[in-house]
Amino acid sequence: MKKKITLLMAGAFSFMLAIAQERPGPQPAPETGEKFKIGMAGYTFRNFDLDKTLETLERCNVHYLCIKDFHLPLNSTDEQIKAFHEKLKAKGVTGYAVGPIYMKSTEEIDRAFEYAKRVGVKLIVGVPDYELLPYVDKKVKEYDFKYAIHLHGPDIKTYPDAEDVWNHVKDLDPRIGMCLDIGHDTRNGKDPVADLKKYHTRVFDVHIKDVTGTTKLGYSLEVGRGVINFPAFVNMLRKVGYDGVCSLEHEKDMKDPFIGIGESIGYFRGVIRTTKK
Repeated sequence: MKKKITLLMAGAFSFMLAIAQERPGPQPAPETGEKFKIGMAGYTFRNFDLDKTLETLERCNVHYLCIKDFHLPLNSTDEQIKAFHEKLKAKGVTGYAVGPIYMKSTEEIDRAFEYAKRVGVKLIVGVPDYELLPYVDKKVKEYDFKYAIHLHGPDIKTYPDAEDVWNHVKDLDPRIGMCLDIGHDTRNGKDPVADLKKYHTRVFDVHIKDVTGTTKLGYSLEVGRGVINFPAFVNMLRKVGYDGVCSLEHEKDMKDPFIGIGESIGYFRGVIRTTKK
């Protein structure tokens, strides 16, 4: 309990420090000395426009965003894509991936890959039907993109956890892997720390969140308040040399999520700092 209180205090300090740095222009993220980066999943802001999203990222000193299509539609023109990136750049934010994008036909897969190409990213977070995986394999070879399948826990029949994704992609092109959503993995009765260790060669993106339990009844809450062992997870990120983005996907209080977002980012940063040897 004492250790958890210390981590909470460290996280709160990190968040308050980020808010206090209200200087002109974008500021660099605090140096953690880690290979992995801290980002935000666009889905967190499904009830808010891009301006509010970028304002929140700026206040939390977060500089990486996984782009959702409600902020940049799949049918966006080249001019709209350019304006979108200019808006991100003004806030010191990089769009590092697109998705999650659900794909139920070869036409939807074609559209998603062409969209990612026009957006200028080389990582797609996707959810294809199982029978479409051979076609995804073909497109990955054609475009030379990484494709991270987002797992969804017990709520959706396809891809409930990291083991299921692994079993479906292990014999496909090595650029096809997973977005390890540690909350959903936990809710399907799995250990995300063990799964990161076991499947790290196919982990191309990470969604961080906390949950109240290890079954379907578990629900999302602020990072540090649930059952996930974040110190162990951060240490495993270091051990396997993960060099992608850990993006917060906050799913609590969706009409007013901003305090929870700040607490979660602050706690995660606090864990990084207090577990560094």
